Amino acid sequence: MADHRPVDGAGENPLAELELILESDPLIDEVGFIHPTQLASLSEEEGVDAPGPKNPRFWSRDGKLGISTEVLLPLYKEARRAFFDAVRDFRTRCGSGGDGGGGGVGCEVMKHSRALLLVSSDFGTAWNSRKLVASKEESFSMYMDELRLSELILSYSPKSDQAWSHRRWVIERIAGQTSSLPEIIMKESELVEKIAERSKMNYRAWNHRCWLVSYMTKERVMYELKESKTWAGLHVADSSCFNYRRRLMTRILEDLCCKDGVSSVDYSFEVYQCWKDELDWDEILIKRYIGREGLWLYRRFLSLCWIRHFTTHAHSTSCNSNYIAEQTTDPSFFLDKELDLVGSSLVVQDDHFDDFQAQALYSTTYILWLAKQMPSPLEIELRQRLTARNMNDLLSEFCPNSSFLCGSSAEDAK
Repeated sequence: MADHRPVDGAGENPLAELELILESDPLIDEVGFIHPTQLASLSEEEGVDAPGPKNPRFWSRDGKLGISTEVLLPLYKEARRAFFDAVRDFRTRCGSGGDGGGGGVGCEVMKHSRALLLVSSDFGTAWNSRKLVASKEESFSMYMDELRLSELILSYSPKSDQAWSHRRWVIERIAGQTSSLPEIIMKESELVEKIAERSKMNYRAWNHRCWLVSYMTKERVMYELKESKTWAGLHVADSSCFNYRRRLMTRILEDLCCKDGVSSVDYSFEVYQCWKDELDWDEILIKRYIGREGLWLYRRFLSLCWIRHFTTHAHSTSCNSNYIAEQTTDPSFFLDKELDLVGSSLVVQDDHFDDFQAQALYSTTYILWLAKQMPSPLEIELRQRLTARNMNDLLSEFCPNSSFLCGSSAEDAK
């Protein structure tokens, strides 16, 4: 779209000017706030010689919208006033038995609340009014408009609780109305990853992605686990990404527990292999990125599920035991691998770097935690193996409270 110029009647009213831009270009997908001097420079670069304000307040082109920071306060005040007037009229119309849904004052509420939310993303009353109007209309196209608006707002406010919550509300409303839900869920997941790339440590975005898992098919869950692996491996400091992988892995186990029939045999092997690969991959990351606590915390989850579902002592009590039993492993093999990892992490290669000290501490607390999660026979076996490997002194060095684990190994062995 060509650069925007105010039309007659909108020059003195920033709200009318903004709403005109939004109506004339419904494909705007990004908004930003720009200093007046930068906005003037953009207009000069575009060669704006047509009549218009000397100091432009808005710039719009190719689906991008710029708003001058100079106009934010008067725009907010005008949008807020117009919005509450429209809400009052809407409630009056609904209270008198009129149809305040999609037409008339309902449209006014939607129009003014959109402008208000563009300058105040967490204005809860505006979001709630949109929910009210959309729920009265129950139009699939209107719900899609809500997703587009919230995505536009997230382009400048990626950590807006209200915007993410509104998207979840929309998906819940349309979940039983359309056959295109899998495609919508796929686009939602891709949106989160795109936003997470430019908005680091965005817990709200990843929490939204975790919520989406309940709407995913089994095949989609496996795909997400595979596709998010590269991103997670490059952002090990972002624990929210690993919380998402944890949610995916939990969903995989839930599907396994609920599966019946011959097909479960193949699926149980797929889950077993998936868990094994995840443990191996996490070990690679732990050795590559020294001193990252999030990787050790993620390993706690993986190890606990492995002990409960994929070792020979657990299959009799785990879900769908007939199938999981075929894929179980000797717990001694698992303990040896974990002790090898902890043993290598306890070696501090350079005292000048805190990361090595942190790695030793995290590995120590990990093995202590793991011992307390194990059933008694495996806990005793772990203590014996620690003694056999002469690891007790190293554990005590980095965590003095570890003596309770190692000190009683001889007595338990009796």
